[in-house]
Amino acid sequence: MSKASGKIDPDFFKKIISKKTGFRRKEVTTGPEFGVDVSVVDLPSGMAMVSTSDPLSLIPTLGLKESAWLSIQLMVNDMATTGFAPMYGQFVLNLPKNFSDREFQEYWNYIDEFCNSAGIGITGGHTGFIEGQNSTIAGGGTLTSIIKKDKIKLSKNAKEGDVILVTKSCAISSSAILAMSFPQTVQNKAGMENYQRACDSFYNTSSLKDAMIAMASIESHEEITAMHDVTEGGVLGAIYELATASNKGAIIYDNKLPVKELQKAVCSIFSLDPKYCIGAGSMIITCKEGSEQQIVEALNKEDITCSCVGKIIRKEEGVNLEENKELHKLSYVENDPYWEAYFNAWKAGWK
Repeated sequence: MSKASGKIDPDFFKKIISKKTGFRRKEVTTGPEFGVDVSVVDLPSGMAMVSTSDPLSLIPTLGLKESAWLSIQLMVNDMATTGFAPMYGQFVLNLPKNFSDREFQEYWNYIDEFCNSAGIGITGGHTGFIEGQNSTIAGGGTLTSIIKKDKIKLSKNAKEGDVILVTKSCAISSSAILAMSFPQTVQNKAGMENYQRACDSFYNTSSLKDAMIAMASIESHEEITAMHDVTEGGVLGAIYELATASNKGAIIYDNKLPVKELQKAVCSIFSLDPKYCIGAGSMIITCKEGSEQQIVEALNKEDITCSCVGKIIRKEEGVNLEENKELHKLSYVENDPYWEAYFNAWKAGWK
């Protein structure tokens, strides 16, 4: 049976991966775990090596600069969930054989530029050109940082009673990419102003600043318990992952979820619910009750909106979405609807 596109679900991870992680080394204190963005390896003197990996993007409908931006920022967002910025990067490039030297130089120049601006030193990797490679995945990368281990935030450390915060809006990256990929359609149906604003929002897909401001907003970093970036499955999928990783449940208030008019307008063209769509640029933050207002105000001062959308509860109560004062069990959506909408639009010849 063929698998659909998207992330693997918790059951697949538990059955196939979780108990088969190679040689067991005692210094690996956080290895592969569902819903956890990084690994942690203990080092001497109270330090730890934190790493995260993701695919690299090469999306013709976007362009080389935009593809390079996504390649770097999606990994940076994962590292940001620790409360710290990345330091080192390794990159494996599997490029189409017909990718010209000029295109490669331009793409790599942007990789270098975005790494430089994020403080990432490139330490190595591998580059190859492959016959028949026509995927939008151009390889993979790994970012690493050396951090004091008692300062690291992990998405699996949310506590019962914590308040759930969401920065910015649902569906930032998916609405931006759809607008850039189908400009005529979005201009015709949402208007030129919305089209241009959606395109401009593409470079709002980094959540590193969100994490850094949140961490700096409170003298005791212990008030912030966990952070998780929003990727496939959208804001609701990210909250589900964080709760599951923390062995907890959650209650999410539908009317509090931040869906801005711009993202709503673009997603509606493609019959998408923004709350379930890829949302790079948003950060899920859990914090002790009573500290949420301080975090929200600090982010607002830097023009980053932040909404209180729910609470962490006992695992036995499950992950729930409250809609119109009724609770509904939230199921994990393995296949982000964005992908189907994108390919359906492409097959239909939308421009």
